[in-house]
Amino acid sequence: MLTPQTRFFIFRFASLTLLIFFSLHHAEAQTPARAAGQQPERRVALDTFPAQTTATVKSAEARCGGFIEYAPRDYRLEVVGAEQEQEQRIYAQGDYVFINAGTDVSLRPGQEFAVIRPRGQFKSQFSRKDGFLGVYTQEVARLRLTEVRERTSVALITTSCESVLTGDQLRGSYSAIAPALRPEAQLAQFIDPETGKQQGRIVLARDGREALSRSQIVFIDLGAEDNVKAGDFLTIYRPIGKGNITRFRDTEIAVSSSEGFESDVFKGGKYSNQAQRAKRPNNTGVFGAPTVKTPEIRDRRPALPRKVVGEIVITDVQRRTATAVITRVAQEIHTGDYVIAQ
Repeated sequence: MLTPQTRFFIFRFASLTLLIFFSLHHAEAQTPARAAGQQPERRVALDTFPAQTTATVKSAEARCGGFIEYAPRDYRLEVVGAEQEQEQRIYAQGDYVFINAGTDVSLRPGQEFAVIRPRGQFKSQFSRKDGFLGVYTQEVARLRLTEVRERTSVALITTSCESVLTGDQLRGSYSAIAPALRPEAQLAQFIDPETGKQQGRIVLARDGREALSRSQIVFIDLGAEDNVKAGDFLTIYRPIGKGNITRFRDTEIAVSSSEGFESDVFKGGKYSNQAQRAKRPNNTGVFGAPTVKTPEIRDRRPALPRKVVGEIVITDVQRRTATAVITRVAQEIHTGDYVIAQ
């Protein structure tokens, strides 16, 4: 005859056994089956689109990119007022604005224009090209003429990238190129230092950004004169050891000491585990001798592979520059990073 205490312990043991069994069974159900010898799935380090993607660069990214035009045309049409200007000074999609021309320059209802805002001549310390690269011009909106009079026209803002201001100019509308994104799952982690391919740099980003990520718009110092065209993909790379925002001092982790690092009592050893190696290790009896320094190693090393940080696709080409969209990133991208044709 079992005592009450014995029955209690048997019940507890059986309950614990069943709990463990169901827990293990649930864990197995949650774990996908793995073929014999199959390696665990590796995460793709590059922020990218799936391999089966058919996505394209968004039309808004292409239309709102802007450009650096080497020889700007004379854009005479401009926004000179708006329906609600008594209450506001900035205008956006759905607002009606007035243009300073009409039938006197052959305008007609239904015509579409890009609203642009030239900002001035642009040159960059990053570019190897001498002089100005062109006039940096923002694209702020698209509009359509709804009424045309002799010397004025009414237009509806159909798309706005940012606020439209009085004085913004009009440029003939054009079909923005939105290249299809390629299906590759990843890029190489490194590229050779010299490939012979066309190279340039990111000299500017839209809205003055300096730290960049995917889907953001950049400008590079490669253009029609460098034989690049809309739809070209370029790899973004950075020399090893470059890309820090602040200066990093070339001091070593630990320096040699004339008196050593051991204690006075236990004498554990005079040498620091964190110091560089001795420059002349055979100088026996000389403690605190010169050590190897990082800068001198870097000065005599061969050309190292370049670190890949992302990819761009060109959407618009001017004479000396091109507008592009970042399609993939491996880490934060900066103005000044290098680009190379694929």
